[in-house]
Order: sequence, then C-alpha cells, then structure tokens
Amino acid sequence: MSLKNLTTIWGEKLTDKPLQEYPRPQFVRKSYVNLNGYWDYAITKSEVIPTVYDGKILVPFSPETVLSGVNRVLKPSEYLYYRTRFTLTKSFVKDIVILNFGAVDCICDVYVNGISVCHHEGGYNAFSADITAALREQDNELILRVRDFTDTKYYANGKQSTNRKGMWYTPQSGIWQTVWLESVPAQYIQAIRITPDIDKAQVKVEIISNFDEPVTVIITDNGGEVCKADGKSIVTLNFPDGKFKLWSPEEPFLYGLKIISRRDYVESYFGMRKFSCQKVGKYNRLMLNNKPYFHNGLLDQGYWSDGLYTAPTDEAMIFDIQKMKDLGFNMLRKHIKVEPMRWYYHCDRLGMLVWQDMPSGGTRQHKSVTLVLPNIGINGFKDSQYGMFSRKSEISRETYIAEYTEMLDQLYNCVSIAMWVPFNEAWGQFDANRIAQLTKDIDNTRTVDHASGWHDQGGGDINSMHVYFKRVRLKHDKNRAVCLTEFGGYSYKDMQHSFNPDHTYSYKKFDTVEDFNNGIRELYERDVISLIDKGLSAAVYTQVSDVEDEVNGLYTYDRKVLKVDADMMRSINSKIKL
Repeated sequence: MSLKNLTTIWGEKLTDKPLQEYPRPQFVRKSYVNLNGYWDYAITKSEVIPTVYDGKILVPFSPETVLSGVNRVLKPSEYLYYRTRFTLTKSFVKDIVILNFGAVDCICDVYVNGISVCHHEGGYNAFSADITAALREQDNELILRVRDFTDTKYYANGKQSTNRKGMWYTPQSGIWQTVWLESVPAQYIQAIRITPDIDKAQVKVEIISNFDEPVTVIITDNGGEVCKADGKSIVTLNFPDGKFKLWSPEEPFLYGLKIISRRDYVESYFGMRKFSCQKVGKYNRLMLNNKPYFHNGLLDQGYWSDGLYTAPTDEAMIFDIQKMKDLGFNMLRKHIKVEPMRWYYHCDRLGMLVWQDMPSGGTRQHKSVTLVLPNIGINGFKDSQYGMFSRKSEISRETYIAEYTEMLDQLYNCVSIAMWVPFNEAWGQFDANRIAQLTKDIDNTRTVDHASGWHDQGGGDINSMHVYFKRVRLKHDKNRAVCLTEFGGYSYKDMQHSFNPDHTYSYKKFDTVEDFNNGIRELYERDVISLIDKGLSAAVYTQVSDVEDEVNGLYTYDRKVLKVDADMMRSINSKIKL
C-alpha cells in the first residue's frame, strides 16, 4: 500500500515559527511569549530524561505529522521527550510567570530547569503551570515527558488508532497546540465565566481570582462603552433601556468585555444569544433567540493532511469555517475532537453554530453494540451495562467525567457552541441520562444530545438519529426535537488528492463527480428538505473534508479541491429553513 504525504497550501508555506497568533481570544492579556518553533525531541523506552536527543521537531505539530519534520508514530510503550530553552526579559516578568499548553496528548510531566512544575492527564484540554519558583534570570530549560497509550487504555483518544484504517485514523501524540508564557501580578484574575441572558437584557460575569477585592467590568460596542458595573465574585451588567444587539449566524455581533482589578486587566467578548428547545405547533424545535431555527450542518473532524489535529496556520482554520458558511451551512458538529480556542473564536465572529462532541474513549469497542446491531435496527440497550459499552472499570468512568467537565469549563464562554454531545454511537457510553443532567448542572444555557446515533436512553433535548444506508423515518417523542445528526457520507475519490489510492472507505461510492453531486442533491431533497415540515429540526451531513481512507468529504483531505458543486450546494441550503 502506498500512502501519500499530502500537503496543504498553508503547510507548503510554513515558517519556523508557526501559529504565532494569541491562542486564547476569550481571555486576553497583553503579556505573551509564544514558544512554538523547533525544539529538541527524543523517543525512548525509558522514563529517565535523556541527555542526547534524536533531532528537531517543529512544535506544535505532533511527531506523527509531516509538518513536525519527524513523521514517526509514537508507540504506547514509548516515551516522547521535548526540550527547549527560553530567556525572559525583566520587563516581561511581573510577580508570577505561567506556562500554558493548549493541549498535549496524553499524559505529560513538565520540568523547568530540572524542577517538576506540572503533571497533566488528558490529551484534549488546556492546562497551565506556575513556573515562577523554577525560573533563572538568564537561560531556562523546559523539558516535557509524554506518554500516549492511544486506544490501548481508557483515556479519551477520539478517532486515533494503533491500527489505522477506514474510519480510524493515524494516532498522534505530544504537543499539538500552542505553548506560551504569560506573566501576572501576585493578585490576578484567574478565569471568567460569561452568561448572557437575552430575556433579562443582561450579562452575568463570574470572576475567579486569588483576591477579595472589587473589579470593574465594562461592556463595549466597537470600542465604545455601553455600560459598566463593579462587584467581586459576580458582576451583573444590564443593558441601558434593555436594548442590545443579538448574535446569530446571519448577524454574528460580538460585544467587547473589559475586566479591571486593582492590579490586573483582561479582555474578552460575548454574544447575546439563547439556545433552547421547545414545542412549536405540533413539533419540538431547536430554538435560537426564542425562535425556531434549523441547524443545517456538517460533521467536522478537524483533521489536516499535513498536520493531523493541528491546522498548519490560523488561515487554514478560518478556511474550513468560511468555506462551509459560503456554501450555505450554519453549523459544524465538531466531531470527537476539541479544537484550539482560536477555532471557536473564528466560529463566534464569522457566525457558525457549533455542536461540540466529547472525544470518545474507553476500552476496545464491542462492534456488535456500536456498529452491527444498530445498523439493522437493534438499538436502545441500557448503558448501565458498563462492560457492553466498554466502560467496565470505575476509573475509566471517573476519568471520562474529569476530562468532560474540564472541557465544558474551558469552552463555556464560546458564543457559537449551541449543543453538547457527550457520547457518539455508544463509543464508551455510560449513564448517558446522568451525564446529560451533569451537563445541565454545569451549563444550563445550551442543549444536549446525550447519545448521538445509537442506544438512545430517552434523555437530553433531542432524539438523535444516524441514518446512512436507508431512507430517513422520523421518530418523534413528547419532549425532544428530532434531529438527523449524521447522514450522507457519499464519496467521490479524486486520485490526485488521495491519501490512500489503494483503499476507499465511504457509505456510498460514485465514479464521477457529476453522479456524486446528483446523489447529494437527491439525498437532501428526500431526507432533509421534505422532512422539515414533518418535524425535522437539524441535519448533519458527513462531512467537511476527506480524512485518510475516508473520502466522503465535500473537500479533499488537502483542501485543494472542492468536490461538490458550490452553486448546487448553495441552492439546496437556501431551501433548508424553518
């Protein structure tokens, strides 16, 4: 089998200092030093930090990627080491220096000048370390030791597989998002939690800090002050005369936010929007800003032919979002992956709804439960049968909850996220009704798809259907909206832009691009457009782009060819609305 190293136009122009943009737009400080670039790396069998390294790796690209310069898979039995050096100016250092990681897959120990500063588990969420006590005035050494079990243990691993093929992809490990430093005063704002309320014409801002002093919060509109208020742990701001601008995909207006303490200052933003589900006429509907709104979206796995999980540039991230919006879609289901915070910022400002999946984990799946039986209509097993659903061990379930709630907290302020999806097709699913309630306890401002696809437990806000090989038949229930949360998967293979010329994975193959487009048009007319008046509230087509063997994307894996006819797709999407 001959696999191709497909490159994107952005990867072909990559510099030795990639992804320099500020990585956390939802919580901005002026203090910022980006550590992306060439680091030393080593792959060994030993947990002892090496003295000799194998070569250079371009951070933040995983060693398995073309762009990293390594292009080697880390095995579950191996350790991955990173080493770099940095020097901080006196003007940068305040009282505390914080080292930030966007994401490191999966288990990570961090050392600064030989001193352990952090241990983190979980490959998808951001984490930080106070490294002040370990710093030297001049040259500082930063070392990471990483272990990644991929799919051989119960940690969240998404679509990564030690045996990649079909719908399971090349594993990746180590640093895959930006690494950076910031410096803060001894008493500083640690986090904020922004909750807009369009019914009350107000915004609540919760302040998490290490001090007990008032802060001032200011709302701005294109730089001009709208209103401000003072408070301590919770500050509520009311819009003057109850007037404000709503956020929607059609008009994605964002307000600026300033949070000022006696010693610290951060900036953020928010949108005035409301997500809910309620009965309208005969059917339950998804609602946006108290009006029925059809979520017309795509499955978006966020894989890149040269960077895997890591988009080569900020422009590449923007490309996927903007091109799908240009085709007339208003939603992306971020499938089995957590993106860098800048991706959500671009969805916020461009106006793209997001359904956010939790990356799947657990032990090896029972394919009869997750694949075979559901596709012949045998569904609805109780997910309290932990062994059947690959969550037999208690530590596996506890680890899931820890990683899931961490993700909910991290993404809470992202304006565009409309739906949380804790489980997909029973991959490591357990107690889905309890997890749905846990989700609402943490965040009651969004809807929940508690069990996307198979083995519905009757909870959450939607009846979630995956239909690939047959005609869609809607199944309504009393309290939930019915949504087609995966369908399509039609493929046309462009051999010039194919990762694996020898193998094709899809749900329905077409030999010509003309037949491919005709198939998509007929599918939408039959299974989406004709069903909207019968109660269908959302549709998620598979998918944005090809991924490795899986060639059912609208774009090729390298994003160089749009396979679907743009005018036809826009025409179809113009008919999909409530």
